[in-house]
Amino acid sequence: MPRLYPPAPLAAAIAAVVRDGRVLLVQRAREPEPRRWGFPGGAVELGETVTGAALRELAEETGVAAAALGVFDAFDVIERDADGRVRTHFVVAAVACRWLAGDGIAASDACALGWFDLDGIAALHVHPHLPRLAARVLGAT
Repeated sequence: MPRLYPPAPLAAAIAAVVRDGRVLLVQRAREPEPRRWGFPGGAVELGETVTGAALRELAEETGVAAAALGVFDAFDVIERDADGRVRTHFVVAAVACRWLAGDGIAASDACALGWFDLDGIAALHVHPHLPRLAARVLGAT
């Protein structure tokens, strides 16, 4: 299914990895949302579970290994063009993950990465859902 102007919403998953009171974030190198910080993630492939997709994207983008604890949130990301047509529509499953190994290295479509607490996140250019999701996965809510 095409990602631009899809006939139906696309499924995506993000990995919210916690290590020592911090979450792993990547800075996107390209569309969607270049230069914005977010959780590692991407589209769910045919036949893949959302937890499997989150772990695969995590490994591809950062080299970090983690154990999926389960989906803790879901939300829509909808972008419209100047004419009001839906340009992209992702239904995103947020997967809580426990860190297992690796400090991380920016790879795939990430240009930078880091481990951040809530104060550090406040200083970043992030997706609007990220502070709420980080607070939930860090147990601050």
